[in-house]
Amino acid sequence: MANGRGNRGIVANGPWRTVRDWPAAERPRERLLRQGPQALSEAELLAVFLRIGLPGQSVLDLARGAIERFGSLNGLLNAPADAIQAMPGFGPAKCAQLLAVIELARRALKEEVRRQHLLDSPPRVRDYLRLRLGRLPHEVFAALFLDAQTA
Repeated sequence: MANGRGNRGIVANGPWRTVRDWPAAERPRERLLRQGPQALSEAELLAVFLRIGLPGQSVLDLARGAIERFGSLNGLLNAPADAIQAMPGFGPAKCAQLLAVIELARRALKEEVRRQHLLDSPPRVRDYLRLRLGRLPHEVFAALFLDAQTA
């Protein structure tokens, strides 16, 4: 995997197993609760969110495939609904759940920006622009006029 985390000991060439068949210490949900979200890979976090895989494909394999299909987690999170639903295992329900959690994250970021009322650092400017422009389906040209104190 790109972030250095592997299969967590699950053998790909053996008989297919669901996550329930894995040792408890290796299941993404249990690891999340025990070690925190920072201990999981992007695919494992997505697998916790998705909950179930497909016949013959674990939820972790489904999550990895989705991230690979769009080139990155960011690519998946910015993909249009029809492209998400075109993937095996991502019907209207999972697509709606994914879009809902993306919107929740966007609103939380918006709340944070509103509470601070300042664009006083490059990360805050980046967050503001992602919030305002990130999911638009077309290119946008924007200009921010900042004073010397903002730089």
